[in-house]
Amino acid sequence: MSSYHFFAMMSRMKYINRWSLMNNTRQENISEHSLTVAMLAHALTVISNRRLGSQLDAEHAAVIAMFHDCSEIITGDLPTPIKYSSKTLRNAYKDIEREASEHLLSSLPDDLRQEYQELLLPQEEDPRLLRLVKAADKLSALIKCIEEEQMGNTEFGKAKGEILAGLERMQLEEVRIFMEDFLPSYSLSLDEQNLAL
Repeated sequence: MSSYHFFAMMSRMKYINRWSLMNNTRQENISEHSLTVAMLAHALTVISNRRLGSQLDAEHAAVIAMFHDCSEIITGDLPTPIKYSSKTLRNAYKDIEREASEHLLSSLPDDLRQEYQELLLPQEEDPRLLRLVKAADKLSALIKCIEEEQMGNTEFGKAKGEILAGLERMQLEEVRIFMEDFLPSYSLSLDEQNLAL
């Protein structure tokens, strides 16, 4: 009887830490990050549908986000300053990520592979959905910076500024709405959040 390793490999996401070049008050692994990105991608898509008249599949956005970093099970998390330091490195890393995703897909039975290929190597007909997932990824990083600052860690100040600038360059109304309606709460303590209820 055949044994397939895909889901056992997915379970290893919890062992891959993010922000490896930074002094973290609390470590964040890609499993935690992926859940956050999935919730944010879902929220951005719902905002797009309810407030901006889009007709996007929020659940599909969430599932793409769940798998968006799974290639890092094989590659590890390459820090952003290195990944984007040159066009050559950026392109090489994209090739490595693609090869890692293809390797993970090869650990599925043939009859399931196509379903997961659309998640690990998404080729959306509507690129807006993928842009919202990318924005959710950036929002998750911004929230990490805010949380670190709340703990008195100044290490993330520069990263926070760069992420904010990247989100502004995306020019997504969904992001502006989320940041206006929901982001301020991340700077509040639990007691302050409860008082606001």
